[in-house]
Amino acid sequence: MNQNPSARRRPVVALTGASGYIGNNLLQKLTKHADVIALSRNIENKQDTEHITWRACDLYSLADAEKALEGADLAVYLVHSMLPSAKLTQGSFEDMDVILADNFAQAANKQGLKQIVYLSGIIPKSRRLSPHLRSRLEVENILRAYGTPVTTIRAGLIVGPKGSSFPILAKLVKRLPVMLLPKWTRKKTHPIALPDVLYALDHSIGNANLSGKAIDVGGPQTMNYKEMMRQTAQAMGKERRMIDVPFLTVNLSRLWVSLTTNTPKEMVYPLIESLVHPMTAHPENMSEEISYGKIPFKEAPRYSLQEEEKQVQQKTLPSMKLQPPSIQHDVRSVQRIPLPDGKKADWVALYYIEWLSKMVHPLLQVREKDQGQYQILFPITHQPVLEFTYSPERSTEDRTLFYITGGVFEDAKKNERGRLEFRQIPNQQECIVAIHDYMPSLPWFIYKYTQAKAHLWVMHQFKKHLQTINTTTSHQPIIV
Repeated sequence: MNQNPSARRRPVVALTGASGYIGNNLLQKLTKHADVIALSRNIENKQDTEHITWRACDLYSLADAEKALEGADLAVYLVHSMLPSAKLTQGSFEDMDVILADNFAQAANKQGLKQIVYLSGIIPKSRRLSPHLRSRLEVENILRAYGTPVTTIRAGLIVGPKGSSFPILAKLVKRLPVMLLPKWTRKKTHPIALPDVLYALDHSIGNANLSGKAIDVGGPQTMNYKEMMRQTAQAMGKERRMIDVPFLTVNLSRLWVSLTTNTPKEMVYPLIESLVHPMTAHPENMSEEISYGKIPFKEAPRYSLQEEEKQVQQKTLPSMKLQPPSIQHDVRSVQRIPLPDGKKADWVALYYIEWLSKMVHPLLQVREKDQGQYQILFPITHQPVLEFTYSPERSTEDRTLFYITGGVFEDAKKNERGRLEFRQIPNQQECIVAIHDYMPSLPWFIYKYTQAKAHLWVMHQFKKHLQTINTTTSHQPIIV
């Protein structure tokens, strides 16, 4: 081994989701051999230590992502957007994940990171993937799009005390003495215990043998969900009667699971929809170094339940109660639209302004007040409803950014980060249109059922319009 001083320097690893389920556990392992930049949206009450530096980071912001990765050598990407990220979130989790991954990948490239380690799901050999698995694969491709080597760890159901899939399964077993099991519960899956996943992630970081590869990981056994429920019941010391039924469809199952477990439908629905696929590791995608988990499934639920009990006991200890954060009436609205062949995000942004001026006429007018500054205004009073200002320093041909800088529909006192962006999805002829951190001035109830609905309708009409555009059009929009 090379013993020069640079070789002995501890690597700096940026860890996203460091306060989350997997991130917090991985953080403890990483500090044994690396200095960690721990990233989280909220770092209140987080203390820096000798090997941990906490940084607040909103990955919906490219500028935030760039600052967050300053000084990092490597990164671990544990981000998923299944739950809403604003008081009003309009859009699918798939489109949200595009923005998060694209910002992170661009920032990693700018900061010269040597590797991204990404925790994903096992991808079945199917032409028609569920939205959740299709999104996981799309994120992987986006992370690779800017040149930083990516190591993808693809895991099936992770058995741990928190997270998503296993706690849902455990709640079903705990709450239902008689269980009606639909067809998907007989699908094969490849569960893996949390410590084995942490081992795979930890040993992938800085591992040149795995750089640029997608690796499947799994525990010692494959089994179906019915058998997992049976063994989980045994770990709980409970007797459960299980009855196979043919009539519960995936749609009915996801509603039933959400209601029974009291888990948000935003999390349950995508997961249940993925269960139509067999989720087993593919031998050709496995590595002797990290793929083969050691902990048998019958031990994994016991470990999970014991850890959960410890956490419950710790929460009952006396502690200072923090005041809940004030409710922020913010909006995030994200839509995916097609790009005509040969066109980029900068083209569609300017074309949208021109199209909008015709769409809202004569109720509203759209004008360019100054170069790069656009207003939507009432035609009689000429009072601006909203004002958007183009940001040349934050825009490229693949991403056009406007800041929301005025108008009677904008809360000027709170709207510090409001912005509208158009970005092309890497290697696809599609574009994401997103409003971030918008703070409306209208009373919330009125806004939610008027202006918010109107925006969705306008974006739907714009999408339909783009789908009908002749790709050979010679139309040339105005240039800013």
